[in-house]
Amino acid sequence: MVKPSINRREFISVTAAASAGLLLASCSPDNAPVEKKKSTLNALNVALIGYGMEGGVLSESLMNIMGTGDIKVVALCDIWEYARKKGQNTYKANGFDVNAYENYEDLLAKEKDLQAVVVATPDFWHAPITNTCLKAGLHVYCEKMMSNTIEGARSMVKTMRETGKLLQIGHQRRSNPRYLFAKNRLLDDIKLCGRLTAANAQWNRAVAPDFGWPKHSDMTPEQLAKYGFKDMHQFRNWRWFKGLGGGPLSDLGAHQIDIFNWWFGMTPKSVMASGGLDYYTNHDWYDNAMVIYEFPLPQGVARASYQVQTTTSAGGGYFELFMGDEGTIKMSEDPALTGIYREERARPWDDLIQRNIFLPKTDSTADAAKVDVRETEALARYEMAVSFLKPPHQPHMENFFNAIRGTAKLNCPADEAFRSEYVIHKANEAIPAQKMIAITPQEVEA
Repeated sequence: MVKPSINRREFISVTAAASAGLLLASCSPDNAPVEKKKSTLNALNVALIGYGMEGGVLSESLMNIMGTGDIKVVALCDIWEYARKKGQNTYKANGFDVNAYENYEDLLAKEKDLQAVVVATPDFWHAPITNTCLKAGLHVYCEKMMSNTIEGARSMVKTMRETGKLLQIGHQRRSNPRYLFAKNRLLDDIKLCGRLTAANAQWNRAVAPDFGWPKHSDMTPEQLAKYGFKDMHQFRNWRWFKGLGGGPLSDLGAHQIDIFNWWFGMTPKSVMASGGLDYYTNHDWYDNAMVIYEFPLPQGVARASYQVQTTTSAGGGYFELFMGDEGTIKMSEDPALTGIYREERARPWDDLIQRNIFLPKTDSTADAAKVDVRETEALARYEMAVSFLKPPHQPHMENFFNAIRGTAKLNCPADEAFRSEYVIHKANEAIPAQKMIAITPQEVEA
């Protein structure tokens, strides 16, 4: 059985001398209430719609939270019998009995005591399912992207406002204690980077075969057509087909481009991009992309570049870099890839180590024999004294359930997520346009 979720204080481990109050406050979401109210609700009844790859990942966090007694997943739904049985068996193996349905309409009709649903279907189903659930009086946690179209995403915000129900979008880094600490404490409070001048992010993956499926598990052509798929190959690899998903910028880039908006505190004024379907022959969407956004910060324009490759791991790793004239913050869900670097012109950071903001710095990895005297010496790497002990999605889901109980506010409500997802759609448009596309503050509002 899945071990019960660790308690909230175990989000953060620090050195013995660390100021716990300071760190905890810095890791709290920007919109968290000052005082946590006590909820009178019993365990929330939740349904999971979609048990594909992402549904399986989210289930790890859901079962951890179920172990605390805060929620109960009572049903799941998937159109593919193989996935449906796999999901039901996985929950049962961990001590949880769930009802299984082929389609979400039957689930909603028969499960009369639901408070919330988690939507983890292919992107083109997000808007119709989410809108139906909101109108049925349910709170919704929907995976990113909100939709494969701007219109679909905008409709979700509209329904959220009309129904008054909560709609959290699965940009889970917005609830990650390390990201919260880096933004709230290092970037905004201490202003560690000085003037921000640039950002960069990447997510590269090695060449991999398309997803297959076990023998004798095929859906019938009629079933596939009913749910919008041409064949089993398209069903299993929907992310790479137009009309179903949004390609690598939606699948991988969405998380990191959202960080650009969040940490810069605004949306970009323009985007240009280059990409192509240069390697794979059986996809619709391009297999690589390079994007540049321009952010009109008060101190001057900062440019953010993003690269996604599905043809090479490029040495591995996915991360975001925020660069300023006094320092750089490198962030990732993988702690081994994170680090903070001080520019030579910045004030010393010794006091930050003494205050347990950082762990003691590591030595520079610069080679003593430089090949060019103009090369800048490699900088020492500092580490945050904050570690993250849960599956990546768990704090974001906990934030959603706490918001339902009235003890927190959503970290990524749909109207906020729409701004990020709008500029991702614009990057997809910029590739075939082969020109810079302007983005106004007005058009990013749902």
